[in-house]
Amino acid sequence: MTSPPGADDHFATVYRTSGTAVLGYALRRCASREDALDVVAETFATAWRRRADLPADPAEARPWLFGIARHCLANSTRSAARTGRLGSRLAGSFVPDAVPDPAVLHEQSVAARRMRDALAELSAEDRELVTLIAWEGLIPAGAAAVLGLTTGAARTRLYRARTRLRTVLAATADAEETDHAR
Repeated sequence: MTSPPGADDHFATVYRTSGTAVLGYALRRCASREDALDVVAETFATAWRRRADLPADPAEARPWLFGIARHCLANSTRSAARTGRLGSRLAGSFVPDAVPDPAVLHEQSVAARRMRDALAELSAEDRELVTLIAWEGLIPAGAAAVLGLTTGAARTRLYRARTRLRTVLAATADAEETDHAR
């Protein structure tokens, strides 16, 4: 759809003169500033697509924009309600003990950091081989295909990389034990 001559300039003028009013309208009706900014962005995106319908009279343009904003707010409210219902259904579907203990989460994050640090000690090729096997669930033949190696070469490199990884992890554990003993 093409807009009539001067519609782009008229839209720019309406945007400059009514943008703050539309933002105020949204701010008074939204739960957060971010939601209001989203509504204003959607309002003006819709107005831009429909700029051929933009009233020529500035006194009519602002109510026209508020009408669009009202629809955007309704869409936003429906979306938030759907999201809330989905969150409630998901929360209700969890087994009561499914929410982990924060101490366990901390231990897992410490272990994950320790593993990332140990992996960083390996060469990029060995790190890729180990993670293809351990994280991506490939067998050595599959990892070999990904890396352009023979299966035998992949198995040998994997054995050596795992040995180096165990050594690094053991040294890290020893260092942490020494730090805790102090």
